[in-house]
Amino acid sequence: MTGRLGRRPKGLGLRSVAGQVFALQAVIVALLVTVGALALIFQARYDTERNARDRSLAAAEAFAHAPGLVDALKSPDPTALLQDRAEGARLASGLDFLAVMTADGIRYTDSRPELIGQRATGDIARARAGESFTEIFTGEPTDAVRAIVPIRTEDGDIVGLVGAGVEIENVANVVEGQLPLLIGTAAGALLLAVGGAALVSRRLRRQTHGLGPVEMTRINEHHEAVLHAVREGVLIIDADRRLLLANDEARRLLDLAPDAEQRHVTELGLDPRTAALLSSGRIVTDEVHLAGDRLLAFNVRPTAPYRGRPTGTVMTLRDSTELAALSGRAEVARGRLQLLYEAGVRIGTTLDVVRTAEELSEVAVPRFADFVTVELLEPVLGGDEPSGAYTEMRRTALSGIRAEHPLQPVGDLIRCVVPTTPMAQALDGGHAVLVEDLTTAEGWRAQDPEGAATALAYGLHSLVAVPLLARGVALGMANYWRSETPDAFGEEDLTFAEELTARAAVSIDNARRFTREHAMAVTLQRSLLPRVLPELSAVDVAYRYLPAKAGVGGDWFDVIPLPGARVALVVGDVVGHGLHAAATMGRLRTAVHNFSTLDLPPDELLGHLDELIDRIDRPDTGDAGGEGEGEGEGGTGEIEEGGDRIDRITGATCLYIVYDPASGRCTMARAGHPGPALVHADGRVEFPELPAGLPLGVGGMPFEAAELHLPEGSRLVLFTDGLLEDRDRDFDTGLQLLREALATTGRSPEQACTDVLAALLKPAPADDIALLVADTRRLEADRIAEWNVPADPADVSRVRNEGAAQLSAWELDDIAFTAELILSELITNAIRYGAEPIKVRLLRDRRLICEISDGSSTAPHLRYAADTDEGGRGLFLVAQFAERWGTRYTERGKVIWAELPLTTADGEVPAMAVPDLDTLEDLAW
Repeated sequence: MTGRLGRRPKGLGLRSVAGQVFALQAVIVALLVTVGALALIFQARYDTERNARDRSLAAAEAFAHAPGLVDALKSPDPTALLQDRAEGARLASGLDFLAVMTADGIRYTDSRPELIGQRATGDIARARAGESFTEIFTGEPTDAVRAIVPIRTEDGDIVGLVGAGVEIENVANVVEGQLPLLIGTAAGALLLAVGGAALVSRRLRRQTHGLGPVEMTRINEHHEAVLHAVREGVLIIDADRRLLLANDEARRLLDLAPDAEQRHVTELGLDPRTAALLSSGRIVTDEVHLAGDRLLAFNVRPTAPYRGRPTGTVMTLRDSTELAALSGRAEVARGRLQLLYEAGVRIGTTLDVVRTAEELSEVAVPRFADFVTVELLEPVLGGDEPSGAYTEMRRTALSGIRAEHPLQPVGDLIRCVVPTTPMAQALDGGHAVLVEDLTTAEGWRAQDPEGAATALAYGLHSLVAVPLLARGVALGMANYWRSETPDAFGEEDLTFAEELTARAAVSIDNARRFTREHAMAVTLQRSLLPRVLPELSAVDVAYRYLPAKAGVGGDWFDVIPLPGARVALVVGDVVGHGLHAAATMGRLRTAVHNFSTLDLPPDELLGHLDELIDRIDRPDTGDAGGEGEGEGEGGTGEIEEGGDRIDRITGATCLYIVYDPASGRCTMARAGHPGPALVHADGRVEFPELPAGLPLGVGGMPFEAAELHLPEGSRLVLFTDGLLEDRDRDFDTGLQLLREALATTGRSPEQACTDVLAALLKPAPADDIALLVADTRRLEADRIAEWNVPADPADVSRVRNEGAAQLSAWELDDIAFTAELILSELITNAIRYGAEPIKVRLLRDRRLICEISDGSSTAPHLRYAADTDEGGRGLFLVAQFAERWGTRYTERGKVIWAELPLTTADGEVPAMAVPDLDTLEDLAW
């Protein structure tokens, strides 16, 4: 039968049911269309003749009663008077002829002039008798449909006749003109009907698969055979919940009566639960019901609605009694697999050793064990390598179905001193140990008799002890206990416990190694950050640094004293985490210190850092000029050296600020870093707009500095983006929180740091946080002295004397001589080798600062002068007497500065042979 179905015809063959139906429909439609077409033709001819009669009679009647017709007939020449009138009436009425005749039928007028004067043929007696009539005339001159109407006088006498009509040939032409339309309509109707029959038959062919009646009968027999031969019961129930069909297997499984069809499902004698399922019509899949001593699995699905009638249901059922035991074990196995999957997802979500142990205990309760304890070795908790000794461990995690339990709490020291305990055996053997009945565990009871008795009294009755092994080394162990669950652990449970614990051991070892690296990175990071900030008159500073929980990054800060009582405030962030980022941070901080000694403007300093960062993390490849030097394949930021992976630092951000307390001027530039917050004395917080700069080591673009004049009592707050951004908070939200946290006035920098962290700090920050709060101060006007110096050597002594007077006013007589010597030397050289304008400034800070500025960019250089040299000793003397000295460049020249302590160690000038001050003017660089 399958072969025949595979070779079923594609067309509408007469052998199939669809082909026979199509042929019968086509014949019937052809007959109906033919009969209809003939009927329409005859009807058209009849209608045309009738229309000709009506038009002819109406025209004749109208002309017979026309005014003046009788008078025209009585005239001597009626033809002359009536011929044109008659012809006009004929043409107006659309007739073929219209004739006026005498009562005897002699024509006065006619559409054919040659017939005038001739007698009309045919029977006109009825018209002479006064009757108007129509007829089909056959004869000379032509066959026609004509009407004859008598012409009466006012007295009723008949004085003539009017004949009008249409030739039969023209009537036939009208019918023939309609034939193409009639035939076309009939053909269209035939095609439409045949096409509809073909569509119906085609659909029938699809439904019957092109089979003939005999084949369909055989298929139905086969379906019946299959339906009753399968080993699965089938029930079909209609919308009224009556049984329509039940196969033999369903009758056997449900013990149905022979006449069960057409009965309501509640009348079939089924189990009440099964009958309720059949009545409800709800969809179920493998729902198990009890039928006698059998367990039947039911599947119920609705049937599609048919012709608007409510849907019924189809139910299949099978005997699952033999599979019940297997399904129970399969369900347990499925649950164990699901638990292992969840363990892979839930264990190791953090790189924290304690939390990972807690996740192991939480996963196993209550689906595998009623209580779970996890003990780890002390070195593991600290991130160190296990020592190999495992007689003492620290209880790290404990989870159970109840809060009250007889087990030792978290934090207790767990000892395995009795070698026959399950824990000691598991650690010694490196495999799990099963104790089905704890009452038989003599070693466990001997180690802690009191604790064991309490545990047994509580209900603990079974145990699986599994060592936590990673790379063959024991990190600790996990113990699985049962109390409420009546079944003891079995051999299958032992395998599962080992698999679950092995997964957790890998995560714990990863967390241990991360803990070690994190601790090392934190130690390195803190060692590279400033331990003690310098005490400065320019600013009062407080800071906070917090490493990230997930890995130490490269955040750093610094406070660098600069010449002229100025100070540099720095904060930065190296991209990346771990030891490498911390080490790179230290190198960058050192570089910033070195560049700051050159007293560069912020934008120039960042430019030097930008050049440095591209080389600072590049190993020596031996090809200094090679393209892509120090980069791995594809420029991914990683290289391979000796087979080891080396991380590349892809960039860093930095904010560099220089504050001058003498003028209140603040110059700042940034490289991809957030700008500072400026807190005014009234609590108003603003974030100054700084020119944007690319991160260091990214683009090589120049940087731009901005200059602000800070009001008295201003506070600068520098920070890294880890303070503001987090997984659940964007940068703008963090910026608003920071604004609110800084708005409170009257707080010290230390208190401000504390309040900011309290407002913005997350419990586990994802990135490092560096925070620097600096209260700016201004130097009082009476601690600053300035002079303009003309380019005249004669003014050197004047300025020197005025400087000595100012030092005396500041009570700095102890260092007056040294200061005068330095002033004389620096002013003299500025006049000789510099350019105007020349200015002198003295600042009394924690040290005395002497500054001489001029308009030249030529810098002096310290050197040893030979005995025969006429000059060169002056700068050497300055270097000997000053604590520090140097040169910094400005936009229009340079500043040479020197710093002196406010007092000498013994209150006297250091013993040194010095020439007279007036002679210093003759010395040269």
